[in-house]
Amino acid sequence: MARFFRSGLGSLAAAAVASASLSAGTPQQAGAASPATPSAHDFTFTSIDGEPLPMEQFAGKAVLVVNTASRCGFTKQYDGLQAVWEKYRDRGLVVLGVPSNDFGSQEPGDEEQIKEFCTVNFNINFPMTAKERVVGGGAHPFYTWVRQEVGFVGAPKWNFHKYLIAPDGSVADWFSSVTGPQAGRLTNAIERVLPDPER
Repeated sequence: MARFFRSGLGSLAAAAVASASLSAGTPQQAGAASPATPSAHDFTFTSIDGEPLPMEQFAGKAVLVVNTASRCGFTKQYDGLQAVWEKYRDRGLVVLGVPSNDFGSQEPGDEEQIKEFCTVNFNINFPMTAKERVVGGGAHPFYTWVRQEVGFVGAPKWNFHKYLIAPDGSVADWFSSVTGPQAGRLTNAIERVLPDPER
């Protein structure tokens, strides 16, 4: 897929939508960003262990956000995600797994079962969230925001869709499910946004 670049027009449109909602007095959804400062850092997930997981804790770092599933043909990408995490975490990359049952009902378990599956089968130790919706009206506010940023073409179509968030909280790039974590396109994009130079 073509690499995504945000347009000024898209940002203005997103800001206008947020402003209109605020003027109408619409209650802010839990985990949602402040309309005045829309960036990834304004959202909060719940961790897979049930604790608050604010994205602001990753300010100054690059974050690869991936919607995951345990019974998918792409589940083997967990190996690549763990490898990318181990390679780049000391240079400022965070890999964040977001389990979701949205596509093919391929993540049916609860958080305890998901964590056990990831640990036993892939030795995953990067941060993961509680199970979330990533598409549709019930999507987590982060995914609603990022859909506004990238448009329909950049929205998740299946499990293991990837968003690369820059250290300033903007969307740097996105990659579809078929792009593996260690693909050159993805690792090159990571290298470009890492806050620390190569060591």
